[in-house]
Amino acid sequence: MKPSIGVKEAIEQRRAARAFRPDVIPQVILEEILRLGLYAPSGFNLQPWRFIVVRDRENKEKLKACAFNQRQVTEAPVVLICCGDRRVLDPDYIESVISLGMKTGAIADPLAEYMRSAIPKIFENKPSFENIEAWTNRQTMLAVAHLMIVAKSYGVDSCPMEGFIASEVKAAFNIPEEVDVCCLLPLGYAAEPMKPYGGRFETNQVVYSETFGQPFHR
Repeated sequence: MKPSIGVKEAIEQRRAARAFRPDVIPQVILEEILRLGLYAPSGFNLQPWRFIVVRDRENKEKLKACAFNQRQVTEAPVVLICCGDRRVLDPDYIESVISLGMKTGAIADPLAEYMRSAIPKIFENKPSFENIEAWTNRQTMLAVAHLMIVAKSYGVDSCPMEGFIASEVKAAFNIPEEVDVCCLLPLGYAAEPMKPYGGRFETNQVVYSETFGQPFHR
């Protein structure tokens, strides 16, 4: 099964859909979107993202009530509850990542020993983040971005959403205390008219050369 459009076109054509047609996403396409989206990178390959696939009408109504009654939650045939799991620091989980890497040949014993010692230290010292939730959110949003581009390449639209009450979502969907809701991602086929393109700043307005504020030289 091949995507209907290329990566360049998928990036350029992607929009946050505010309304969806009722058309169902074929199971084979949904599974491929999820499979490819999970190829996203993560620190130490810990893959802290977790996704709840919501398709049942009653559950979508329940989720809509946690999301300020935004219409796209119930209109979209699929909504992903995108979460970051702080339990990836558990030694048993780290061992599962090491085992996975050893099976693929990506990790040998010296790297495994380094991971066992380095990962806890990094999260103890937090050199580039204030808390582990900030870190898991970073990683999860990398996967969400991949999912949106992959979805668009198969003609499936999306709408990343931050408008929800996290505590209510966690309670309604039995999400453990150590797992944080990062965003909601409705998936489906956008209803016309599509949201107009809002434009992007030029490269020289947001990209710098060598130090912050220095013009980027092409």
